[in-house]
Amino acid sequence: MVLFGVVQILFSQIPDFDQIWWLSIVAAVMSFTYSSIGLSNILIEIQDTIKAPPPSESKVVQKATRLSVATTTIFYMLCGCMGYAAFGDKAPDNLLTGFGFYEPFRLLDIVNIAIVVHLVGAYQVFCQPIFAFVERRAATAWPDSAFICRELRVGPFALSVFRLTWRSAFVCLTTFVAMLLPFFGDVVGLLGAVSFWPLTVYFPVEMYIKQRRVPRGSTKWICLQTLSVSCLLISIAAAAGSIADVIDALKVYKPFSG
Repeated sequence: MVLFGVVQILFSQIPDFDQIWWLSIVAAVMSFTYSSIGLSNILIEIQDTIKAPPPSESKVVQKATRLSVATTTIFYMLCGCMGYAAFGDKAPDNLLTGFGFYEPFRLLDIVNIAIVVHLVGAYQVFCQPIFAFVERRAATAWPDSAFICRELRVGPFALSVFRLTWRSAFVCLTTFVAMLLPFFGDVVGLLGAVSFWPLTVYFPVEMYIKQRRVPRGSTKWICLQTLSVSCLLISIAAAAGSIADVIDALKVYKPFSG
């Protein structure tokens, strides 16, 4: 994790790192690599990147969105349902090594390398908007400050004292928190459960109703609201289960225990 944090400090100095065109391709290849290796353990993740021609961009994006949502829904539902049918609530966080088997070693090493490479890029994709937001606000608040606004370009790096200080501090903080939490899967499960309904269901449904002017009380409106409420109940149940797992983990919690 320390090495991961060091790498992120380096990459964080590259402005708009999340906009690099080949980043999504690398992430997709890495996802396919470790997902394919874990297929005998029904651990599947598919990501796709489509470069659409400008004239038909809207149609291509709509088609890609429908295809990606349908694909991920089918695969994740299969993984969840079949995984629970096979292992029940004893399913480990790591389906590859959770049962005490660590062979073949080289195959597991390939999986871990793919995951690390994927997460290196994913970290920047999520953090770069935060970096940009804070730096824009700081530049607006203190436009004459050399500490904030003065910049030195060295290849792809845009170096400034403020960026180096604040981004490095942010990465160090997140790395410290990651090292402090040994029950990674439980925390991720809780965050996923809490964010699923508002980000994946509620807001998209409400935006669709607003854009398409779906009449209140109509059959379509009732179906969409039923879907939203059903997913809310699922999120609440998943969050409750994740909270129970976190509480169990805290009972034997030892900081920095791995």
